[in-house]
Amino acid sequence: MHLILGINHLKKKKLKVAFTGPESSGKSSVSQAVAEHFDAQLFPEYAREYLTERSGKYDFSDIAKIGIEQEKRRNKLTEKGLKIYDTEALVLYIWSTFKYKQCAKEVLDLLEQQDYQIYFLCSPKDIPWEEDPLREHPNERAELFEIYLQKLQEMKVNYVILEGTLQERVKKSVELIEDLLLSKGGFCF
Repeated sequence: MHLILGINHLKKKKLKVAFTGPESSGKSSVSQAVAEHFDAQLFPEYAREYLTERSGKYDFSDIAKIGIEQEKRRNKLTEKGLKIYDTEALVLYIWSTFKYKQCAKEVLDLLEQQDYQIYFLCSPKDIPWEEDPLREHPNERAELFEIYLQKLQEMKVNYVILEGTLQERVKKSVELIEDLLLSKGGFCF
């Protein structure tokens, strides 16, 4: 009954949640499972598609291009209800500043305009590194996680750290989203 009530309430309510964090920390797996659980809109990470088309080759200017196209694609779908975002502009900001020590104005603008009700910060703890030709920092995930955490705190946004197995992360995300849906927008945790 709890889930059915949540899904019915969900169709009337607009709720945007973002999964963020360093590479190979479960963002895509968890966001996809949560979207499937709620039969919600999933907005996949555009960077993967972009980089695959270019055989992984990119430079500083490509990060802004990725952000602009990702936002354009996400804005095309305007249905009400729960929207699950696999990455967002914070990922682009940290990627850019970590690799290039600078960030394009377009990415900064996207970051400032974000309006997610909650960020799920995926910790690399308990998630083994998964080799992928598009990933670059297997040994810096803990350092990057701390950068994400600090930036979320600076942004003064609602966030929850996800640790444990992928199943534990999905369960925690689902429970918190259900609480948000049933609480008329307030936070119950």
